[in-house]
Amino acid sequence: MTAIDKDFWQGKRVFLTGHTGFKGSWLSLWLSSLGAQTRGYALTPSTSPSLFHEAKIDSIIDSQIGDIRDQHSLHKSMTTFSPDILIHMAAQPLVRYSYDAPIETYEVNVIGTVKVLEVARSCPNLKAIVNITTDKCYENDGRTQGYKEDDTMGGYDPYSSSKGCAELVTSSYRRSFLQDQSIGLASVRAGNVIGGGDWADDRLIPDILRSFEQNKSVVIRSPKATRPWQHVLEPLSGYLILAQKLYGNQKKYAEGWNFGPNDNDAKPVDWILDKMTSKWPNSSWEIDKDSNPYEAGFLKLDISKAKSRLDWKPVWKLSHTLEKIVDWHRAFLNKEDIQVVCLAEIEEYTKDMDK
Repeated sequence: MTAIDKDFWQGKRVFLTGHTGFKGSWLSLWLSSLGAQTRGYALTPSTSPSLFHEAKIDSIIDSQIGDIRDQHSLHKSMTTFSPDILIHMAAQPLVRYSYDAPIETYEVNVIGTVKVLEVARSCPNLKAIVNITTDKCYENDGRTQGYKEDDTMGGYDPYSSSKGCAELVTSSYRRSFLQDQSIGLASVRAGNVIGGGDWADDRLIPDILRSFEQNKSVVIRSPKATRPWQHVLEPLSGYLILAQKLYGNQKKYAEGWNFGPNDNDAKPVDWILDKMTSKWPNSSWEIDKDSNPYEAGFLKLDISKAKSRLDWKPVWKLSHTLEKIVDWHRAFLNKEDIQVVCLAEIEEYTKDMDK
């Protein structure tokens, strides 16, 4: 497996949008531990508590609060920083919220991406851009085999559709502008990312943990919905490895990439619930009887391309991931130093990558 090269990242200037979110906070911690000089640009955290605040992210990177839709502010922040690498993670990330706020979802995920890529054209030292979309960018036809990188973009709900649109924007900017500037632009598709420090509404693991804390039964919409669950560090390791390779060869790796678990870790929701409730005393779950917006029943990614061409692979099995989440949440409830907890988890994961 390709290693994450600390020598490569030492001193690299990384501009990270969405650093105040769940994935962005974990990536900020990892980049800091590698010695990168990171500037984050994002809205204030959308939840309270948030991993951004609990892990004191603004103490380890240059954190700027701003909206990617504000092109003037974004341009000033990115160009004055002059990054070597851009990782675009800022997004409206929730399926159900996209039904309530479709215009905001498209503005952030599509026009926001356009503005990020447009500003990137003005950065003379920039060599590599990794644009994070989602596994839901594919047109879901109900198949049980994994989606490959060249499958059709689509999306039933506004969130998934907006990310399919963002993929088309990425492809256009790559071919129309960035390849001529020798800037490598890749898109990465992952989803159902879980781990400690996620307090978002309407996500399975945060909903489960909130119910545990309140001694309430977990209410679930679709117990048989199957998803490619993965610990947050799994795709982040893929993003870092891809960025390393893209920086050194802007043409070879400037395309779409899937990051997900092995096939046997694409599990239904009720499997997750049974595992989680077995680790938390006096917990239970039940099915939501109310009607809910459409959600695809099955989704899985084909990750063979990342395995063969990036020499990347999943490290932690899902059962271990769920144990880590419960341990992390207990550490939070016990008021441990969350930055220390997260950095120790990153170190453990990095060691396991080398096994």
